[in-house]
Amino acid sequence: MPHWLPRAMILALGLVACFQLGSWAFHQLIGLLINVLIAFFLALAVEPAVSRMASSGMRRGLATFLVFFGVVVASVGFVVMLGSILAGQIIQIVESFPAYLDSLINWLNENFHTELSRVAVQDSLLHSDWLQRYVQNSATGVLDVSTTVLGGLFRLLTIFLFSFYFAADGPRLRRGLCSVLPPAKQAEVLRAWEIAVEKTGGYIYSRGLMALVSGVAHYILLATLGVPYAPVLAVWVGLVSQFIPTIGTYLAGALPMLIAFTVAPWYALWVLGFVLLYQQFENYVLQPKLTAKTVDIHPAVAFGSVIAGTALLGAVGALIAIPAIATLQAFLGAYVKRYAVMDDPRVHGTRRRGGGSVLGWVRRKGLGRRR
Repeated sequence: MPHWLPRAMILALGLVACFQLGSWAFHQLIGLLINVLIAFFLALAVEPAVSRMASSGMRRGLATFLVFFGVVVASVGFVVMLGSILAGQIIQIVESFPAYLDSLINWLNENFHTELSRVAVQDSLLHSDWLQRYVQNSATGVLDVSTTVLGGLFRLLTIFLFSFYFAADGPRLRRGLCSVLPPAKQAEVLRAWEIAVEKTGGYIYSRGLMALVSGVAHYILLATLGVPYAPVLAVWVGLVSQFIPTIGTYLAGALPMLIAFTVAPWYALWVLGFVLLYQQFENYVLQPKLTAKTVDIHPAVAFGSVIAGTALLGAVGALIAIPAIATLQAFLGAYVKRYAVMDDPRVHGTRRRGGGSVLGWVRRKGLGRRR
């Protein structure tokens, strides 16, 4: 046996053990890493406001606290108002359910010559096996729902704590990162950080503008139809449709449709049609213009980045995909050498007169043979 073979075997076993240990630790910490990534982009989003307040003489920690306090107060107020609306509408639907059931039973009796009664239908529903199984499953699932809610609150608290640290101690964090790099690398890191702040802030700014336009448009519709709670519903549609990727538009339009249905069933169809029509206007007219001015990324690239982010990290990846791709595109753009484009009609999508096509070449050859 060669003298180096035992050492090589031990080294190979050690490398395999380290790989297995690292893979196990990565899978155990993937949730924490995703929370840190969300917190980092949230800190980048609030960095312009915090830096502006800190530049005016306020302590950076206090400025960060005020920004996050405003975000938390606005979010809690919106959730409380939305919860009160939902509770009121659910109570109204429950109270009017017997009337809806009576009208349905009367329609069935008149058209199908049946002899149904509301009391009999209610008794059959209350004593049905599927209702008892549903109640039992709901009772056993209360603990799971409570665990999920507590886990979500803990995750939200973790994200806020990390984002507060990243925003409040941003200069110290940058100094600590640059202290282990040579000067040339320090300049690149600081430039990448500045680009990330600019692109993330631009993304939040563009989403805020689109949420404002969407909220105003849907408020006009809901107020015209006489749907109750039109201002809060408009804010709901604007925020959810812009800041929840992929399914945000449909999730945002479901609540106004439900409340419009309690006013008149045809109003729900009006709301659905307007939501679909406005979505097309936003995708093809509003979003490309705002994205080009704030994030400077092509709509096709933005759509592809959202799909890729969803495939990698789910809803979190879809949310941070556009600012991440915009940052990477702006950072790598400095290393791409560009040249002046020649003045050719084909560059502008046109063809030169008398040539440029196969048919024109065949015609010229044919004329030449006749001569």
